[in-house]
Amino acid sequence: MDQKMFCYQCQEAAGCTGCTNAGVCGKKPDVAAAQDLLVHVTRGLAAVTTALRAQGQDIAPEVDRLITLNLFTTITNANFDKEAIDARTRETLSVKADLLNRLSTTDGLPKAALWNGEGDWEAYARTVGVLSTENEDVRSLRELITYGLKGLSAYSKHANALLKQDAAIDAFLQKALAATIDDSLTGDDLVALALECGKYGVDGMALLDAANTSAYGNPEITSVNIGVGKNPGILISGHDLRDLEMLLEQTQGTGVDVYTHSEMLPAHYYPFFKKYPNFVGNYGNAWWKQKEEFESFNGPILVTTNCLVPPRDSYKDRLWTTGCTGYPGCKHIPGEVGETKDFSAIIEQAKTCAAPTEIETGSIVGGFAHAQVLAVADQVVEAVKSGAITKFVVMAGCDGRAKSRDYYTEFAKALPESAVILTAGCAKYKYNKLNLGDIGGIPRVLDAGQCNDCYSLAVIALKLKEVFGLEDINDLPIVYNVAWYEQKAVIVLLALLYLGVKNIHLGPTLPAFLSPNVAKVLVENFGIAGIGTVEDDLKLFFGA
Repeated sequence: MDQKMFCYQCQEAAGCTGCTNAGVCGKKPDVAAAQDLLVHVTRGLAAVTTALRAQGQDIAPEVDRLITLNLFTTITNANFDKEAIDARTRETLSVKADLLNRLSTTDGLPKAALWNGEGDWEAYARTVGVLSTENEDVRSLRELITYGLKGLSAYSKHANALLKQDAAIDAFLQKALAATIDDSLTGDDLVALALECGKYGVDGMALLDAANTSAYGNPEITSVNIGVGKNPGILISGHDLRDLEMLLEQTQGTGVDVYTHSEMLPAHYYPFFKKYPNFVGNYGNAWWKQKEEFESFNGPILVTTNCLVPPRDSYKDRLWTTGCTGYPGCKHIPGEVGETKDFSAIIEQAKTCAAPTEIETGSIVGGFAHAQVLAVADQVVEAVKSGAITKFVVMAGCDGRAKSRDYYTEFAKALPESAVILTAGCAKYKYNKLNLGDIGGIPRVLDAGQCNDCYSLAVIALKLKEVFGLEDINDLPIVYNVAWYEQKAVIVLLALLYLGVKNIHLGPTLPAFLSPNVAKVLVENFGIAGIGTVEDDLKLFFGA
């Protein structure tokens, strides 16, 4: 097959089969090759660390964090900078070489563990990419696990930034990553490993939830301003709350305001951040509208994690990256775990910029993470028992630019007035500015936070199961109509499957990386399904 690359890890995979000339995300073939190679050498390093653990040897926490950050760097829309990705590959090869010397034998290790970086990297990358696994079903399961691990790496990375690390999660991530190049594993072995990945997905979300709430308090019901002030501003996007904390500290007294964008919106729900007088509000919508909204913001933009769209030249000099993100020609702010990043340069640039152009006014309400919802559990339970609330509809997940995603707006509008939406992630931007009202004071859109905060939705569901005395979580008046885009949605899906949740509807399309046989397993065992029309799906979920 004559193709320049192959990638099908996100929902925008071209033709619902895969991107072969360039990524719909904007990824070029040389960057795709660099990412494939980074994943390959990281698998090799994971095989080495797993072998060392089997011999009773310890792995340094910084090696665990290196593997985590490598996977996060290859997540969709995170890093487009080939030089930065290659630098990570070189570092990984160096660390792996040192660890190989600690093994009593290298017998049985895969070629990814033994490759030392010699030869033409791009040519070698073409031999180790996704399609190097010839069997379609084995490839599908390996990639399902890999993408779940990429999602898990995101949760771990955010927790690491707050000095929280779980050795068991790190060990599993590396064992599972190494297993994706183990030819001795059967299809059944890989299915079991995917579900085990879901178990650690729950653990990873719990770790991050504890890290965030111990540092910043439990999210609380908050009205967030979506207008603008008169001062110049910095717009912070992504998911990393530690970066936001450092930026807010360093902008105090500078005359520069700070605004959140897209998945950073839920930062406003944490009590800790409310003490900063220059933390003004949220600007704009979901990630895919950033070309227009970054233009009109006028000031510099700091992208802390994935969800970066290749920038227009008109604002490229105002776009800064940090952490796992990168784009050629954009300034990158370094800083390792435990270090204080220096944001002085971006603050100085902001002082020279005009205030943001107003694109909307008003406010939106959120902050319904598990602690807040459980605090009003009696009210919620009474509303269910009285019939005021007939169903909860989980509409968590991701937003995207495809016209087909308008389905979620129309679905939200058409829901019965007795239905309450539970959401987390940027999927909420499809309906969080609609006037859907409330039920006895309970808003009909309960936003738990970032995609990272889907843990809250699981905790809420498990608590309701307990309160209603149910044996099966699927007996709750909850339906799942989830939008997905990238790999964090994959780990959330695997986590829900591990918790026993069935009949999840996933859209706007099912993942391209699911082979027909693997999709059949998910349909038959878990009731996974796609979406239909709004009318048909309403009948399915609510009856005639």
